[in-house]
Amino acid sequence: MHAITISEPGGPEALVWAEVPDPQPGEGEVLVEVTASAVNRADIMQRQGFYDPPPGASAHPGLECSGRVAALGPGVSGWAVGDEVCALLAGGGYAEKVVVPAGQLLPVPQGVGLKEAAALPEVVCTVWSNVFMVAHLRPGETLLVHGGSSGIGTMAIQLAKAVGAKVAVTAGTKEKLERCAELGADVLINYREQDFVAEVKDATGGAGADVILDNMGAKYLDRNVRALAVNGRLAIIGMQGGRKGELDIGTLLAKRAAVTATSLRARPLEEKAAVVAAVREHVWPLFAGGHVRPVVDRELPMGEAAEGHRVVEESGHIGKVLLVTS
Repeated sequence: MHAITISEPGGPEALVWAEVPDPQPGEGEVLVEVTASAVNRADIMQRQGFYDPPPGASAHPGLECSGRVAALGPGVSGWAVGDEVCALLAGGGYAEKVVVPAGQLLPVPQGVGLKEAAALPEVVCTVWSNVFMVAHLRPGETLLVHGGSSGIGTMAIQLAKAVGAKVAVTAGTKEKLERCAELGADVLINYREQDFVAEVKDATGGAGADVILDNMGAKYLDRNVRALAVNGRLAIIGMQGGRKGELDIGTLLAKRAAVTATSLRARPLEEKAAVVAAVREHVWPLFAGGHVRPVVDRELPMGEAAEGHRVVEESGHIGKVLLVTS
């Protein structure tokens, strides 16, 4: 088969479409013939040499995919060859075939095309696990999403609105904010021109955000805590703004607030399977009802993964950039 390889860390040109050995499913695993994968920031970090795959994971990038079941490993039940699926991966999605633990497979949701489904597993699992399983966003509360036009952001807006929450977003252009509004965002903040702390406070009558989903890390840490409401919850999922910040414990104590930080890739298989099962139960019906949909900016051939990385690195996209095998 062919897959995207990284011989040494570097720029987008380090991604090379090359012939590699076919993977073989082991106990409890499924072989998927890949139709599409999607570009995530973690893939870019891996290409740059900053985010190695977990032990035992594929060396090829790609944290999600869609496709058809090609073979079942020993001990797998509930799936059949030919099933159309999408999957949460620890790596290997930028390839013609990938092996997936059975607990990380999902059926393609009703109303979503097979290619489009590749845009879902990583973002839906990230949003559901952080905003709902950890931060427990409730109807009537306010969610602040940084990077509202990203893959994570566009999904967070839709899921929060589906449960009856109010949504504030930050983004860097008028076009991106307009797309966020089309998805249901209530409060639109241009982070280049506006102070998101003041804007969120103003939009909530001074209360602040009940939950904040943050991809920036250190750069936004102090302002995020100031933007939280009493009993607020800050969920950090990225470090685009650095990894070391200063935290005012006094402010946190006064607000009885919580700061959490999570990642998906390196979690034990049982934890990832639990997240996937929760997504299938709670989120997949929303696709069937038309309440939630994937947001895809563009599709590129898998062999042009370098261009996909350039687009995402330059933030020249809204939603997800897909890489398709044919």
